[in-house]
Amino acid sequence: MSGPFGSFGPFQGLRPFSIKTKLGALVVVSVFITTGLLLVAMKTETELRFITVFSVIATLLITQFVAHSLTAPLDEMNAVARAVSHGDYTRRVRGADRRDELGDVATTINAMADDLEAQDTQRKELVANVSHELRTPIAALRAVLENVVDGVSAADPETMRTALKQTERLGRLVETLLDLSRLDNGVVPLKARRFEVWPYLSGVLKEANMVASARANMASGSGSHTRTDVHLHLDVSPPELTAHADAERLHQVVANLIDNAVKHSPPHGRVTVRARRGPYPESLDLEVLDEGPGIPQSEWHRVFERFNRGSHAGAPAKGSAIDGGTGLGLAIARWAVDLHGGHIGVAESPRGCRIRVTLPGLSDA
Repeated sequence: MSGPFGSFGPFQGLRPFSIKTKLGALVVVSVFITTGLLLVAMKTETELRFITVFSVIATLLITQFVAHSLTAPLDEMNAVARAVSHGDYTRRVRGADRRDELGDVATTINAMADDLEAQDTQRKELVANVSHELRTPIAALRAVLENVVDGVSAADPETMRTALKQTERLGRLVETLLDLSRLDNGVVPLKARRFEVWPYLSGVLKEANMVASARANMASGSGSHTRTDVHLHLDVSPPELTAHADAERLHQVVANLIDNAVKHSPPHGRVTVRARRGPYPESLDLEVLDEGPGIPQSEWHRVFERFNRGSHAGAPAKGSAIDGGTGLGLAIARWAVDLHGGHIGVAESPRGCRIRVTLPGLSDA
């Protein structure tokens, strides 16, 4: 509305169906009823006491109607809020489509319930996934040690190497959980420094190959890829390229992206890590490309969500868990990039999948 009842005066900012408008209308209607009954009394010579009684009754009825329309949604909101506080995240407030303040509150409560329900589901999934991941290496480690204690097998280097592998597997899972804890608490400081990109990324790729070779005989889902048939290729231009970032956090990003790309590459496929100079001083544009099945565009927005384990049965799906099945690896990679103030996302690619990372460097300096 405009004019004195919209943008100016005491009605400024009122919505046509707001609670203030309804209460104002109640007062106006009550005054009109009382005035009308007084006029009727003056023309018909009715006693004033009867007019007063009728006026009070009419006003009470209208007030009761308006009060019920306002308090009934509040009672429902209170019931839903109590249910949510006791862990029942299925309850929702009706009337979110109301065009007044109560509709806004109902929408907010429903959104809060949706968020809490999603967090509760994620928490349960995390417990289930971590329990599953812990059970396998613990069972294997226990079997190895029981065999040694019972004299079934000797404590030779090969047996101890098997036990060490399972211990390392547990350590990687614990490290992933610690990263998640740091992510949630925001206690990880950013230790950025200037470094040369080519030797840095070359070291990351060499480490990935060494880890894959050392774990080639272990079961998949150990937290790092075990394939040795995929070729890792590094493309840095110009060769003297430098960047300004936290090397440890960037290592998490690159290692996770390489691991994910290798897992979804075809036999004897190729994974390319490409680095280019960004638009700002010491900024970096980084891409990891593979030759796998790729990611449907409809799933791009879910790739970096926590606990996203993919949807293609029978084979690992792009965006699925890269950290042993917990579905946290790519979420941690996104967190590390966000910590730099950068961006990570899926980019268009004629073949396979291409993940692009941009780091701002010294853009804020």
